[in-house]
Amino acid sequence: MAKNQKSYTPEFKQQIVDLYNAGGTSYPQLEREYGVNRSTLSNWVKQLSPIKVSEEETVTLKEYKALQKEIQCLKIENEILKKRPPYSQKNNS
Repeated sequence: MAKNQKSYTPEFKQQIVDLYNAGGTSYPQLEREYGVNRSTLSNWVKQLSPIKVSEEETVTLKEYKALQKEIQCLKIENEILKKRPPYSQKNNS
């Protein structure tokens, strides 16, 4: 990270995204009011806005990507376990 690059708390990012998603506040308004670059705002909105996955459940893009990564790891683990020889009492003694 660059020396003079600002860092923002997750709470601040979520607050900005909530303001944008509530409507009535545009990127230019948020940019002027909070001094955050428009492309940064756009990335936050893309990553932190909720995505509806069922009637009562939503996830963010960040959470979705983490879940996809976990699924991939579990698939690899399952393939490794399938290739192991079957468990036998002889091997355990």
